[in-house]
Amino acid sequence: PAPPAARPTHRGCDTTNPHIDLDYLADTLETFLTPPSPPSDTDTAVQWCGQELARLGIPFEVTRRGASRAVLRGTERRPARAIAAHLDTLGAQVKGIKENGRLAIVPIGYWSARFAEGARCTIFTERGSYRGTVLPLMASGHTYGDDVDEQPTGWRHVEVRVDARCSSAAEANRLGIDVGDIISIDPQPEFLENGYICSRHLDDKAGVAVMFAALKALIPVKEQLPVDAYFLFTIEEEVGIGAANILTDEVASLIAVDNGTTAPGQNSAEFGVTLAMADQNGPFDYPLTRKLARLCREDDINYQKDVFRHYLSDVASAVEAGHDVLTALNCFGDDATHGWERIHIHALRSLAELVTAYLLSPIAFWRDAELVGTLEDFTSQPTEKAQQKLSSDVRMDEIEDETVEE
Repeated sequence: PAPPAARPTHRGCDTTNPHIDLDYLADTLETFLTPPSPPSDTDTAVQWCGQELARLGIPFEVTRRGASRAVLRGTERRPARAIAAHLDTLGAQVKGIKENGRLAIVPIGYWSARFAEGARCTIFTERGSYRGTVLPLMASGHTYGDDVDEQPTGWRHVEVRVDARCSSAAEANRLGIDVGDIISIDPQPEFLENGYICSRHLDDKAGVAVMFAALKALIPVKEQLPVDAYFLFTIEEEVGIGAANILTDEVASLIAVDNGTTAPGQNSAEFGVTLAMADQNGPFDYPLTRKLARLCREDDINYQKDVFRHYLSDVASAVEAGHDVLTALNCFGDDATHGWERIHIHALRSLAELVTAYLLSPIAFWRDAELVGTLEDFTSQPTEKAQQKLSSDVRMDEIEDETVEE
């Protein structure tokens, strides 16, 4: 790499962030909600992803397993930046075929059978696909009465009713249904005029749409990118593989775009960006998360911070696979995650704005171009005491307006 003194800075005070096309963002989300894509059955979504990248003129490559890696070339190859979202969704799999032709199932990914009850679905077999419905074992109120409400919740207590002549195990076998067949769950999306979007699988089809909106916005100004920008579309995040096998040695930082849980006890919101400060593995990288917060303030992007105790994303799988990269997680607030989810288009726009602002921002530490180095130009964290007006004899009217400058 060229010496730091020769590095250009491309984002000055006169640079205007690219415009985010909200119609394109919403249309892309609606499009990508269509193809079923539980892990191991993501081929259609991968094809659609590649077709859209090709339409935009973005070079990309696909791994053996099906993850896609697109790149916008910057002035320098290193230290490259990467943004990741996952194409895969939750789903289910045939565990067994019952004597009455119903299908016992197990989940793909971690989600509650409570949200599976009543879902319309597609069963993919070697002979073709069949439609069906996930039902509790006691589904008829006219037969079971109050027992319908008293039965347990869990995957052992639901089954799939196949919309075909399938009233016995023998008939299911004749249809070609077998143990291990993949089942996709219908998203049933609804786009409201007030900006709310309700659907299954917004985790993480909404993140994919954000990435495409950011890509589209960056194309006209790609010559301003200081380093290469990789856009990674993974296919197995819901089962813990995620970005484990998609990074290149050039990448020094990885940001996942995914959902943030809006629930009691959480600070995520359906408006603005939610910056995750930690997941269940621990805190994200200090310099990167603080830079993202600073970019939000500088570019007037609404944001809040949150900490997740039961959450792993593409960045966690990358680090666990041994990739030495700085990590962060940028989220859209998502209510009822892994269930009947709801988000707002404002959060998606805010995320796309932050992604473009980040990728156009100057490189803070060029030492990250190399895998290892010295302490020269290494990061440091503030340790000095905060300035306060408070003292043992201060009057209350002197400290009412006290604020801490960031």
